[in-house]
Amino acid sequence: MNKQELTEQIKLKRSFLCVGLDTDPKKMPQCVFDLHDPVYEFNKAIIDATAPYCVAYKPNLAFYEAYGLKGMESFVKTIKYLKERHPHHLIIADAKRGDIGNTSQMYARTFFEEYDVDALTVAPYMGEDSVTPFLQYEGKWVVLLALTSNKGSEDFQLTPLHTPLIGRWGPGNFKGERLFEKVLKTSQQWGTDENMMYVIGATQGRLFEAVRDIVPHHFLLVPGVGAQGGSLEEVCHYGMNDECGLLVNSSRGIIYASQDDHYAEIAGNKARELQQQMDEELKKRGI
Repeated sequence: MNKQELTEQIKLKRSFLCVGLDTDPKKMPQCVFDLHDPVYEFNKAIIDATAPYCVAYKPNLAFYEAYGLKGMESFVKTIKYLKERHPHHLIIADAKRGDIGNTSQMYARTFFEEYDVDALTVAPYMGEDSVTPFLQYEGKWVVLLALTSNKGSEDFQLTPLHTPLIGRWGPGNFKGERLFEKVLKTSQQWGTDENMMYVIGATQGRLFEAVRDIVPHHFLLVPGVGAQGGSLEEVCHYGMNDECGLLVNSSRGIIYASQDDHYAEIAGNKARELQQQMDEELKKRGI
């Protein structure tokens, strides 16, 4: 799915919701455990209930890898189901890969050839040669970690990179570019807004302004709305561009909204509530 197609889906559905499939058997309703593959059946029910209200799904690999081959079988079946039954939804594998070049090539082959997902989250810490192998696949997206929603993001991502002003090394003669800004600026030499998105946490508030100053046209994948305390209205106010440019993810607030037999219906209702809020935010921007 290219950028134009994704934007069209947002306008058509009046939604920029991404549903996170962080599927944890310890949190699933008891009724699914009588089925052959509880994780897959849970995912399938959640997908069918929420598909009218979202434009993307984001399975988190950790929740499948934790159960070995059986968990990965559930992941593969989920991807196949999405492609067959809901082909107009973007599929983002949240795996946060990134390693030296030849290893990244194998990760890219795994997700873009073997699993055939549309997008993959990638960690940029090891630099250009660890990211560019993922960008060689036409029609696929790299979703680069830039400014995340967790508390520990302050440890490194907000660190000022003190650059001496030309010819002046005395105290106070420094300008501060923060690490996340360096990531945003440097990575634009590797990809474009047609094949690269950025992860920006919903809890970062007005820092979305700094992000948009650097990447005004890129899509932003925004986790942290709901359970992590991020505000959808604030994200839209500071982060939305003229084409929307946002994919706002909600995981726990939707898929675990209920533990009874009607869990899928309740999840659909939660997704619809978010879609309605998103429709209002799109209208504010004249989209």
